[in-house]
Amino acid sequence: MINVLAIDDEPLALKVLESHLQKIPFIEKIVTTTKVLDAYTLVDKEQIQLIYLDIQMPDLTGLQFMKLLQGKAKVIITTAHQQYALDGYEYNVIDYLLKPISFERLFIATKKALEQLQMQNTSVQNTIPSLSTATTPQLQPFIFVKTAYRLQRVFFDDIYYIEGGKDYATIYTAGEKVLSLTSLSKIMEYLPSDKFIRVHKSYIVALEKISSIEKQRIIINNEVIPIGDTFKDAFQKHIREI
Repeated sequence: MINVLAIDDEPLALKVLESHLQKIPFIEKIVTTTKVLDAYTLVDKEQIQLIYLDIQMPDLTGLQFMKLLQGKAKVIITTAHQQYALDGYEYNVIDYLLKPISFERLFIATKKALEQLQMQNTSVQNTIPSLSTATTPQLQPFIFVKTAYRLQRVFFDDIYYIEGGKDYATIYTAGEKVLSLTSLSKIMEYLPSDKFIRVHKSYIVALEKISSIEKQRIIINNEVIPIGDTFKDAFQKHIREI
């Protein structure tokens, strides 16, 4: 699952692109903007891994934006001007899509980007065991988690709960959501057991952040977290011990 950003100063073209992107199942989040000057901040704020970038825009061209980007995210060029193709490839872009863009062409380019991100993540993943050993949760107040293009530090005290998907997990904190390319079970191994507990096959919660418990559900920051039957007894025992 990846987070993407579409940048185009033409609202209609941006709307069509967004409509296509919504059909791609491995896209987690779609962010759009018509203002290229806002895009640089959005890359970090929204944890963007892939950008669909128009070339001819006011204030800053797409090529100038790629210079500023410095490899923070993968780029697919989307433009009506074929003459920019060679310029784009000098920046190691994933693909060059000529408008009007068909869904099939967009899907192929996006899948290519996903595969490159996964290969990149595999090389990062190989560094995790030594990092985790050096950063024992009981001794450090934080954990490093894998995102698509970096290792991100997350402090235990900032975590409200963690929701797991098939091969990834979303960490919910006070200020942001961190999409980690690590399974929920693996993350649980590095969380301090006195602060976190697994309450469902898809959820880990921070004990200090629990507002209330209602039958088989937990309320954290106005969000409802289910308690799975498999985890109910262990959770209730833990609560009694508190």
